[in-house]
Amino acid sequence: MPGLYLGAILFSLVGMMLIDLKYSLALRVAPVRTTVTVLLGTVFFLAWDMVGIVTGVFVKGESPLFVGVMLAPHLPLEEVFFLLFLSYLAVVMFAVFERRARSRSRARGSS
Repeated sequence: MPGLYLGAILFSLVGMMLIDLKYSLALRVAPVRTTVTVLLGTVFFLAWDMVGIVTGVFVKGESPLFVGVMLAPHLPLEEVFFLLFLSYLAVVMFAVFERRARSRSRARGSS
């Protein structure tokens, strides 16, 4: 079923955005900083992928779940969205742990 993998990634990305917005973790708190960080992370990982592709470390496997759009040799369209999701997940999780640490620090300070 072509597109299933991309659909799963986009579904997860939307879910992550809804969690982020509901709990005001990153995007609502600092939209520009969050966007820039996610884009820079995505570009970094794309460059990492390109190095891996050029050196022969990364190769695209065959799967009927891919859309079939190749952005470069061994770089399917889904990879860009996966890296975008991965970068956004890292930012959101950082915000979660940062908030948790602040909360614990405040709890210790008030006792």
